[in-house]
Amino acid sequence: MALTVAHDRLARRTKLLYGIGDAGFSLTSTLLAVYYLLFLTDVVGLRPDLAGLAIGIARQWDWVNDPLIGHISDRTRSRWGRRRPFLLFGFVPFAIVFALMWWRPPIQGQGWLAAYYAAMYILYDTVATFVYMPYFALTPELTPDYDERTALTTYRMAFSILGSLVAFTVPWMIIGTFRPENAARIWLNGVIFAVLSALPLFLTFLGTREDPQLVMEAQPSLVESLKAAVKNRPFVFSAGIFLLTWLAVDVIQAILLYFIKYWLYLEEQSDTIFAVIFVTALIALPLWEWASRHTNKRLAYIWGIAFWAAVQIVLVLVKPGTPLTVIFGLGAFAGVGVAAAHVLPWSIIPDSVEWDELRTGQRHEGMFYSLVMLLQKIAAGLALPLIGVSLQWAGYAPNVAEQQPGALTAIRAMTGPVPALLLCGGIAFAAFYPLGRQGHRQLREELSRRRAAARAQEGGRS
Repeated sequence: MALTVAHDRLARRTKLLYGIGDAGFSLTSTLLAVYYLLFLTDVVGLRPDLAGLAIGIARQWDWVNDPLIGHISDRTRSRWGRRRPFLLFGFVPFAIVFALMWWRPPIQGQGWLAAYYAAMYILYDTVATFVYMPYFALTPELTPDYDERTALTTYRMAFSILGSLVAFTVPWMIIGTFRPENAARIWLNGVIFAVLSALPLFLTFLGTREDPQLVMEAQPSLVESLKAAVKNRPFVFSAGIFLLTWLAVDVIQAILLYFIKYWLYLEEQSDTIFAVIFVTALIALPLWEWASRHTNKRLAYIWGIAFWAAVQIVLVLVKPGTPLTVIFGLGAFAGVGVAAAHVLPWSIIPDSVEWDELRTGQRHEGMFYSLVMLLQKIAAGLALPLIGVSLQWAGYAPNVAEQQPGALTAIRAMTGPVPALLLCGGIAFAAFYPLGRQGHRQLREELSRRRAAARAQEGGRS
């Protein structure tokens, strides 16, 4: 299964074996984003504010964890490269810790329960960063081509959306409903998904190879890498795009089940609604790759995210009793925007690596992607506590037939206006993003000249 990466154009097999790795991360992150807050409030019995705060406090570890592992990855040297060893040695601990997150310990005190799940979340964040930060950092190393990176990201996001589709729909078949009496089924579901999420990482380890020249390059210090990220203008703008887009994604993922269950009264159809969204997103992925190739990544992002923001505003106007065909139609439209959110922010980020190399003479993929992972976790770490505290403040009560009007208003606001505003913020960053197709081509040409000159100079010395 070993493959070599030496040319700009990648073999389809390479794209598939790299892309499948994201299925594992998508399985776990989607389960956590969609079901974990509901699991803690409606099954474990934690108060919504304590559940949200337990997750939010645990995510503070990311401020240390992510940059540290990114820096270690940049400086790692082994016979497997500098990224792939993390996949080999991390996929088993990743599965074990994720399974433990869904166990309901025999503890009754609210404080002790919150402490247990906060500790499990810290462990999960550690092992998830250990495997997925190096995985993400492989993207700019597999190909330097502007459009080929979008194609590679499209393959990755196809598996990501497939993973999300499975994570949205299959748990309902195993669990039924999220109630205390189904705690054993939820634990079984956690174990099954832990195994399913670990195997793709091992396949990616077997199916990719790193560029030996990049592996042997001298690497900067941790402080130098952090400074390079802050001074990298394309990276700063792409980070803003990424943060606001994924904050909107996390808010929608966390609140949508509440919206379906308590506003639309369609909990039994929730798996079908999620399936419509993600099947449409999967189908729409090539649309955004095509739009990026025929315009540029910035414009394609603006079109896709503006469309999605409009759909979220329309969705909040839907009333209970609306025909399912209308709900499914809106879900399909949302799926088109979801596809844009998955492909384009991730495909923009790798181009900033060359901008940094041209300016500093060094590459900082590990640090850049660790900061991107940190931003993604900040998004989730902000979304879940804010939703939990907002629901508690609005008078939310779990597993009741009718929620109070204030709770319903909060649920609807977090389904429509809040994510729409966040998406508009991402559009604002994209409007001023400074690196387009032509600029990236010029960067690569200049870097090629510098590398050729450096090789000629080394040859002359020898």
